[in-house]
Amino acid sequence: MSRYRLSPTPAQEAALAEHCGHARYVWNLAVEQHSHWRPGRKSAPGFAEQCRQLTEARAEFAWLRSGSIVVQQQALKDFTQAMANFFGETHKRPTWRRRGQGEGFRIVAVKAGDVRRLSRNVGEIRVPKVGRVRFRWSRAIPEGVKSYRVTRDSAGRWFVAFAAIPESLPTPGTGVVVGVDRGVAVSVALSNGEMTSAPTLRETEKARLLRLVRKLARARKGSRRRGEVKAAIARLRARETDRRKDWVEKTSTGLARRFDVIGVEDLKVKNMTRSAKGTVETPGRNVRQKAGLNRGILAAGWGRLVERLEHKAPGRVVKVNPRFTSQTCNACAHIAKENRESQADFLCVACGHQANADVNAARNIRDIAAGHAVNARGGDRVAGPVKREPQHDLLLVG
Repeated sequence: MSRYRLSPTPAQEAALAEHCGHARYVWNLAVEQHSHWRPGRKSAPGFAEQCRQLTEARAEFAWLRSGSIVVQQQALKDFTQAMANFFGETHKRPTWRRRGQGEGFRIVAVKAGDVRRLSRNVGEIRVPKVGRVRFRWSRAIPEGVKSYRVTRDSAGRWFVAFAAIPESLPTPGTGVVVGVDRGVAVSVALSNGEMTSAPTLRETEKARLLRLVRKLARARKGSRRRGEVKAAIARLRARETDRRKDWVEKTSTGLARRFDVIGVEDLKVKNMTRSAKGTVETPGRNVRQKAGLNRGILAAGWGRLVERLEHKAPGRVVKVNPRFTSQTCNACAHIAKENRESQADFLCVACGHQANADVNAARNIRDIAAGHAVNARGGDRVAGPVKREPQHDLLLVG
């Protein structure tokens, strides 16, 4: 997706919001239809039957007929795809949509004249029953686009995203392999010693966010004041998200352009950030500490960084088993949890090798990705790991 910032007029913004309402209404009707299905009953209506029912509903209700048929049909199409993803066990079951959350709609059959450039930084796009809406021409529009999606985030900003598969970045051809260690204190540490962290809100912004959260707790539900505070909080959150996404894009592009092979740990971020509160019968422990860790992991952009790396450098991202990468000495391959003195310091108890803990882990990831090391797995404490690095001295005997 190539996303651009829309600049609608107040009248156009009201029309776009109406399209979002129609798409949300049609989606929720489809969810309700499928919620009544049980094993043994007649199958829920498919896309063709739902389109026929939509035609009948539009003929009966003028407020629905006033909207775009394309917007409403594509909402049904999106729901059909969501159900296919659910049965394919790649996504969760589609749920209800609420106003103000996940607002948007899709337009297909885009013609050549629907998108045009007005000046260096301004373009406009034709939206059915809305007219031509201006947007910021921040980069070139992908060629041959046939559809686009208009969305509205929680901060009230409108965007248009063109569906197009971008070309991957060219391989530098240097043969250099890099290991990437992801952390909380340091978001990314490379095997060459470089370290960088995802940007967050400034201290003044964090203080303002805290004041707004406290103000929200005192506001009466449903009041105008509460709505204004929620909008202010959403704008701050959106600012933080934009900075993190910008950092991910720049970091992933730099890695894809500089290195031939990029080694990362195969982390299950979704499982790692799961809540630890447990249930009433079996309550969790250290819930507040785990919640803080979850926020740190999500703020570091672990999952999105690897996702964008796979998009920009397909076939060049190697995922390795994360086991023992932070406890293994890169100099002598000795494994011990005592090697990790603290979050930032690594001191091998066997050979005395000292280094930054994150950089040492990144070098282990690099060696595994390059095939120069074997990740220690299996075995017991006495016999040692089943897979181990060949001993150079023993190979010279005889």
